[in-house]
Amino acid sequence: MLYWLLFVKLQHYVAPFRIFRYVTFRTAFASLTALFTALIVGPLVIGRLREFQIGQYIREEGPKAHQKKAGTPTMGGLLIVIAIIVPTLLWADLSNRFVWIAVFSTCAFAAIGFADDYSKVSHRRNLGLTSRAKLGLQIAASIVIASMLIAMQTYNLYSTKLIVPFFKQYHPDLVVQSLVHSPHLWPLAFLPFLGFVMLVIVGASNAVNLTDGLDGLAIGCTVIAAGALTMLTYVSGHATLATYLELPRMPQVAELTIFCGAMVGSSIGFLWYNAHPAEVFMGDVGSLALGGAIGTVAVIIKQELLLPFIGGVFVIEAVSVILQVGSYKLRKKRIFKMAPLHHHFELMGWSESKIIVRFWIASLVFALFALTTLKLR
Repeated sequence: MLYWLLFVKLQHYVAPFRIFRYVTFRTAFASLTALFTALIVGPLVIGRLREFQIGQYIREEGPKAHQKKAGTPTMGGLLIVIAIIVPTLLWADLSNRFVWIAVFSTCAFAAIGFADDYSKVSHRRNLGLTSRAKLGLQIAASIVIASMLIAMQTYNLYSTKLIVPFFKQYHPDLVVQSLVHSPHLWPLAFLPFLGFVMLVIVGASNAVNLTDGLDGLAIGCTVIAAGALTMLTYVSGHATLATYLELPRMPQVAELTIFCGAMVGSSIGFLWYNAHPAEVFMGDVGSLALGGAIGTVAVIIKQELLLPFIGGVFVIEAVSVILQVGSYKLRKKRIFKMAPLHHHFELMGWSESKIIVRFWIASLVFALFALTTLKLR
């Protein structure tokens, strides 16, 4: 919106406005806008949540120290979503289709999380949507996103080929080209791509959701992951850097840097209120939206296989739950004292603050490793 007004319309009359053509400049402003939006709107949102008695319900089987958090306002993820979407609409080029796909993903997964949180609050218990219903809605949203990307492939704006870290020349195509032109079998050609996109986005969304169990843990890791994605997105859309690092250059992707910058700013702003002891929890409306946004950006910039490193802590938390459930069903034995993994360390006697900071450090190490792979390809 401001990009259209200040650059497209007024640059010919006010020469300094030409600076708004630069993605880096608008990304910085989007980050600051998101940060101050979260800081300014935060007290209003928290006050409203308290007014409507939208508090967190703590499951009884969890660490006993968490019982004192009961009643803390939840659904604070609404603040995160507002602080991402508003700066994106202000500073990004809204004619860019990738920007709208990222915005759609954020809003769609936020809506799923909102429905889940609202169900918990209305029933006054820590049970929201059924697992089947939540997963079904996430899959449906992912299929819509994948379909949009397939449509963009027809305009040569997107590629369904994978970029494999450490293997420069190996780019497997997730669309079976031999079936694309078949009159009867062409829908089958896109199934591998649809399934892969679904796995990445739904997996990322649920991984962030599982990590959101301690004050500031998930949002702190999101700041780091979103920061890494901001750099990767900028590189992918930059002609010189993409060529130097032997990445497929996608000029249209550059505008997503502004969306990622807004995600960083909004996450830092929310961390101000979510830091231990938390004044507000993000709830599923925040965690599902952030995970969906992270997964969608990774798919768009073709860094899906790098995502497990970008969000390393999220992956470890999700894997700990899978291992725990699988072990108990198969052997009737638990691997961890409790899953997700942060609860295991709590029951081992680690303080909440120590777990949070150490997980942030691990997240930073994972993100830095992900960035180093760009040159090691």
